Amino acid sequence: MFALNFTVNFATYRTAGMSNNDIMKKLRVALQLRDDDIVHICSLVNFHTTKTELGAIFRDKDHPNFKPCGDQLLRNFLNGLIVFKRGPMEKKPAQSKASPGQSSDKKTGQ
Repeated sequence: MFALNFTVNFATYRTAGMSNNDIMKKLRVALQLRDDDIVHICSLVNFHTTKTELGAIFRDKDHPNFKPCGDQLLRNFLNGLIVFKRGPMEKKPAQSKASPGQSSDKKTGQ
């Protein structure tokens, strides 16, 4: 009966893409994180940053002390956020080293 006709212009999103700084700002607000929390989250994956560096990242682009957020900081923050929310990854049990043609689960036939 009703047809929904709408188109999304993805070119608009590509040209007006978000920077790493924008992503960090939005995550900080959405998750209600303080600078101390972000430093702690980064330290969970052995990446060390300071509150001063974070302050420079969260500044306005026009500010003289503005610093662009690098890919490494964003990547480590996101990996640390996974550990922060889910907990550390569990270790998988060791698998037996059976030859590729043989299965260790074969039952003996009688």
